[in-house]
Amino acid sequence: MTRSEAVVNLQALYGPPSQAGFGSAVFRDRVERAEDLEAAALRHYRYFLGKAWEQFGEESWMAPWKQVYQRQAADRRNDIVTELRSITDPAAQSSVTVRLDVIANPEAGRQALSAVYDDAEVETVVVYALGDGAALSGLLIAGRDRRGETTLLFFLLD
Repeated sequence: MTRSEAVVNLQALYGPPSQAGFGSAVFRDRVERAEDLEAAALRHYRYFLGKAWEQFGEESWMAPWKQVYQRQAADRRNDIVTELRSITDPAAQSSVTVRLDVIANPEAGRQALSAVYDDAEVETVVVYALGDGAALSGLLIAGRDRRGETTLLFFLLD
């Protein structure tokens, strides 16, 4: 399976790009420099939230925003499921459990995540905690390959 096919499969399981601001969605982008990954993640976060971003305000949506994991280049263990399970932030860990274990087909979800984020070409993986600071919480998994092809997976649930 090519990386492009893997991303299409991930979108089939977790949803295509949307402005629903709830649930999950997978975005693709080109991020030329690894150091620009967070800016791209924030741009897509705002888009994903759509009207809710304006309704509740940036302050609300950015309060819980923080990096909770980054794959170390030297580590390169390329096991996204293990990496996600190793996150110790309590709110983020609860989102991990929901996305890995409490979905219609957990094994298919884990395989789809692995096919995209464990690909040998992926050199940067960063996970952010997100939400509204109240009822909604979730994760953003951002992975960028050597050519700048970036996959961003959002989970936002109550």
